[in-house]
Amino acid sequence: MNAFDAVDTTIIVAMIVAYILGTGWLTLRLRSKTNDQFMVASRAMPAAVVGVLLMSEFIGAKSTVGTAQEAFNTGFAASWSVAAASIGFLLFGLFFVRKVYGSGEYTISAAIAQKYGKSTMLTVSLVMIYALFLVNVGNYISGAAALATVLKVNMPVAMAIIGIVSTFYFTFGGLKGIAYVTVLHSVIKLVGIALIVGVALTMTHGIQPMVTALPAHYFSWDGKIGAATIIAWIIGTVGAIFSTQFIIQAISSNRNATDARRSCFIAAGLCLPVGLALGLIGVAAKFLFPAQNSLYALPIFLQHMNPFWAGLVATSLVASVFVSVSTVALAIASLIIRDFYVPYGRPTPERQLQVTRLLSVVIGLLPLVFVFFLPEILKLSFFTRAIRLSISIVALVGFYLPLFKTDRGATLGLIASAVATTLWYAWNNPYGIDNMYVAIVTPIAVIAIERGISALLPGRAGSSLAVPHGERR
Repeated sequence: MNAFDAVDTTIIVAMIVAYILGTGWLTLRLRSKTNDQFMVASRAMPAAVVGVLLMSEFIGAKSTVGTAQEAFNTGFAASWSVAAASIGFLLFGLFFVRKVYGSGEYTISAAIAQKYGKSTMLTVSLVMIYALFLVNVGNYISGAAALATVLKVNMPVAMAIIGIVSTFYFTFGGLKGIAYVTVLHSVIKLVGIALIVGVALTMTHGIQPMVTALPAHYFSWDGKIGAATIIAWIIGTVGAIFSTQFIIQAISSNRNATDARRSCFIAAGLCLPVGLALGLIGVAAKFLFPAQNSLYALPIFLQHMNPFWAGLVATSLVASVFVSVSTVALAIASLIIRDFYVPYGRPTPERQLQVTRLLSVVIGLLPLVFVFFLPEILKLSFFTRAIRLSISIVALVGFYLPLFKTDRGATLGLIASAVATTLWYAWNNPYGIDNMYVAIVTPIAVIAIERGISALLPGRAGSSLAVPHGERR
């Protein structure tokens, strides 16, 4: 193992600092100057740029470090955690993206409100904010693990760096600035992952020595994870893609619905090879460093590169962190502004942009308070996807099962699902049932029960079958 000396560390730090300063300057040059630019980049983004944005949303710091960590513990099957996004984006592009783009809205809550009403809109918004906040807690943890390794700083310092820099990016850039800077971040990230794979396979002398030495499950399709969990991952990822706020927001920045669909297919094509690469990195780390902390399965390889390559890979990890935190924080800010501040505050456009930027600072730094309580980042990742899955269920009922859509049923279903899924996750999935299945069943059951009660009690039918908010004219 190559221990970096002071000169090596200085080189790596200098590369990272130069990258941060360069992308910071680019963010200021491309910064959003209007609310329309901040929220949807004036609906003028090329399909390829949006496709990269979509991919980066699901292969950020948490997925990058977390998938390698899970592969270290359970085998190559952990690749499903990212490869599932390919399935999700493909299905989203085929069946749902035109409906979302056609709604004319840039928040998932506002789009759903067109099929239900204000109560459901506000509930969706609150549930999504809760889920996305936990997503960013995971992003801070995984990003700090990578940053602490290369900068030789402790985790709190690494987290503070992430919070400050990422907050600067999205506070000034908005979607317009983040979009183009993310393309650069993503290129660096993909190059970094490729370099780690090359170093890992060189150190292991290929795949065959790992197959021979490691238990058989490390190269089986389901590893120690099991088919039920993998299916839950796929369902949860598909559901999260169908409902995640930043996905909807990025889709809305396309020029038209055809470009929006094309963006989904580009994202699907990018996710699969990255997932396979991350699984391979984690297994290689298990083969080479079986006694190490699994959280460092990916960043450990930086210690086995020359400082220039290590600096490039470290920069790629930093870029991945900034993309993840920035896009999620932007999504949270958009929900709060669109669904709560604008309807009640009725601000001028100038005041709205000012408040958005002030709120963004709070949103960017608040996860620092919670990062020490949730260390298992991949489990956290899929829990947040389960929370978002319940929103997808409600959305699909609204768009495809109009006879069952009621504002009250959707609201109660979302609240019940959020509570039940959180408790199931906190209880560590009792009876071997993944919390993803709780997120699927709960809203369906509540909506069905509410609909049945409304049908049996004529006095309640009027409320249950009220004309949806978006259809009142």
